[in-house]
Amino acid sequence: METLLVINAHPMVDADSSISLQVLHHFLETYREMNPEGPIERIDLYRDTIPCIDRTFLSLHEKRRSGETLTEEEQALDTRMTEILQQFKRAKKYVIAMPLHNFNIPSKLKDYIDNILIAKETFAYTDKGSVGLLTDGRNVLVIQASDGIYTNQDWYTEVEYSHKYLKAMFNFMGVDYQIIRAQGSYSRGKDEVLAQAFREAESAAASFARSVHVENA
Repeated sequence: METLLVINAHPMVDADSSISLQVLHHFLETYREMNPEGPIERIDLYRDTIPCIDRTFLSLHEKRRSGETLTEEEQALDTRMTEILQQFKRAKKYVIAMPLHNFNIPSKLKDYIDNILIAKETFAYTDKGSVGLLTDGRNVLVIQASDGIYTNQDWYTEVEYSHKYLKAMFNFMGVDYQIIRAQGSYSRGKDEVLAQAFREAESAAASFARSVHVENA
């Protein structure tokens, strides 16, 4: 059975008031109803240890290239990075729940991407340029909540970098990308935003469940 990996990128982790987390819960309820035996794994980016690019991170990569012995701290970091990468690669379906932070992704989600965007693991350099290595029918759904509306083809659309970045990175690895925008809670009201997002979540969950059944047929 294909594994669905839930990537929770909300700093509040399990806040009942979060729109993105409410949509995530609705998605998972629908998905479980349609695919009750499908395995689901979870990583909470603001609760679990997610290495960032710092001095130890860079030292580790330099020593890997030169064959030097790692320190205890570097060995622990290497182990954790490997765990994150292997969990990501084991899954075939992904759902990310996140708020929009200053027109971009939460900082811990950027750290997470740095742990999975690894040469020879999720992409490769070739004579004709870089190619994704995850081209076996993987899908990611991003559930993004925001007070503003970012699809009116105005200034806000231009500076909403989170969608552009995530789509580019996942497509770069070979993963199909889609997004649910639970947007406009300031002007439209939370109830209206949730109602629309719940409908989109139900449709996305059904699509994820159908693709699992077809591939396992």
